[in-house]
Amino acid sequence: MALQPVKRVNGGGRGKYRPISEINVTPFVDVMLVLLVVFMVTAPLLVLGIPVQLPKVSKEFIIADEDQPLNVEVDVHKRIYLNKTEITLLKLTAQLRRIRTANPKLKVHLRGDARVNYGAVAVIAGEIRKAGIQVIALRTDLATNQRELEAFPQQLGGNAPGRRTGSGG
Repeated sequence: MALQPVKRVNGGGRGKYRPISEINVTPFVDVMLVLLVVFMVTAPLLVLGIPVQLPKVSKEFIIADEDQPLNVEVDVHKRIYLNKTEITLLKLTAQLRRIRTANPKLKVHLRGDARVNYGAVAVIAGEIRKAGIQVIALRTDLATNQRELEAFPQQLGGNAPGRRTGSGG
């Protein structure tokens, strides 16, 4: 407990000390701000899984699960990972079937690198379905600008490359 000096009214002798009745919250606030900064810096680094560049979409879909989904990921070299462990395409279906027998309501999050062609991800989605898993979520990142949404330029109000619009002449 901190003590606060009190001067005597008559000015003589040494001052008395009495306890401060207020709590000093400055050290507490300092510690909380440091913790906040630490969490803000480390939170973006806590990405689950292997590093893949996800495709960009205009709106991210968030799935609310009570139980933890299974993560199937495909990197740029078409290597397949089941919960961060590399696995071959031939072993994927059998492994998923074994997991599904223990958990019939199993959900799978499929993360495919944006640089991998769609066909490779579709083959893996087919293998997941073949294992009897009905709920497959395709994971994406949120597009941050219009340029990332140029997969469908006509439908976004833009023009296809090489096409002219208007009544130019």
